[in-house]
Amino acid sequence: MSVFSKIFDKIFHRGAAASAPADQVSAAPSYPSASDAAAAGVAAGAAAQQPVDVEAVLNGLAAQNPQKLNWRTSIVDLMKLLDLDSSLQERKDLATELGYTGAKDGSAEMNIWLHRQVMNKLAANGGKVPADLKD
Repeated sequence: MSVFSKIFDKIFHRGAAASAPADQVSAAPSYPSASDAAAAGVAAGAAAQQPVDVEAVLNGLAAQNPQKLNWRTSIVDLMKLLDLDSSLQERKDLATELGYTGAKDGSAEMNIWLHRQVMNKLAANGGKVPADLKD
């Protein structure tokens, strides 16, 4: 599973479960993977449903997390909030996956670019993302 797929799944599964009535949330909901979404250009299941409010999902997770994580600007904190590996290697893999052409050295430039691209891609795949978090 790609790194973006992991991010997408964590946010969209939580968002869809939170917005669905309790009697409609199954134990094992079915959602498209990010690779399916990329192939289709849009997350097929997410587009047919209500858009997932990415900010609300992440704010909800942040409120429950004992660490003060700045998910709005930090790709490392975003990944930590989603309980994903935020190591340099994982971010290098994400950079490769998303087409980053600069040095994959964990620089601020790379990390800022990754955060923007993740937010852009979430929005392109059915997420409601605030304008200030996208390009």
